[in-house]
Amino acid sequence: MAFPRKALVAFLCLFAISGCDYARMYDQVSVRTYKKEAPEMDQRTVPIDGGYEVLKNADPGRLQNPLPFNAASVKLGEEQYGYFCVHCHGVRADGNGTVGQSFSPLPTALTAPEVRLQSDGELYAKIRLGFRRHPALYSTISENDTWAVIVYVRSLETSAEGGALRDKGKDGKS
Repeated sequence: MAFPRKALVAFLCLFAISGCDYARMYDQVSVRTYKKEAPEMDQRTVPIDGGYEVLKNADPGRLQNPLPFNAASVKLGEEQYGYFCVHCHGVRADGNGTVGQSFSPLPTALTAPEVRLQSDGELYAKIRLGFRRHPALYSTISENDTWAVIVYVRSLETSAEGGALRDKGKDGKS
């Protein structure tokens, strides 16, 4: 009686194993996912020129604002300031924004002399790379919008001094 029982168990095991076609299963896409060739990467994905490392290694004093000092740039800068800066630096750029009030010390007043005396390139590098408690906004705000915010901050300086908005060319001359 033991032999027929063992034969039956062996037959069932062979039957179960023969139902699995391992070679065919191995050829399924779900099993061979890592054997596929990766698609060619779009050349625009990784920056070839520019990028974070270039900015990090650049001399901020030599960076030039590509935007002209005009009403359109100021308007764009004011809009971007409202999106990215007003929370900490405040509506009047005095460092009394809603979020900024929780900091000690308060965020810098952007119309203060220590800000006005910095070049556009220095402000750009500080905004994009961060410094002290200011977060790095490199991946948050675009390059063009950063320059526009700087134009807007410069317009606050001229209005604080009582001067009218000056139209400057790209070379920065009146």
